[in-house]
Amino acid sequence: MERRRVKQEASLEERLAGQARRLRDEAEMLPPGGERDGLIRRARQTEIAWHINEWLNSPGLAPPK
Repeated sequence: MERRRVKQEASLEERLAGQARRLRDEAEMLPPGGERDGLIRRARQTEIAWHINEWLNSPGLAPPK
């Protein structure tokens, strides 16, 4: 069985930023409640993942030469 590979057109950072923005926009359209809180929580988690990825890819974390 062959593994199906997908070539991503956008970088991980771009996809995470877009998803966080989309989730926040969706949450703004909802009335206060559990569904809105869940979307805001997911947006915050996505933003955290985005920042962790930026931190991990920063030049300050380069391995010693």
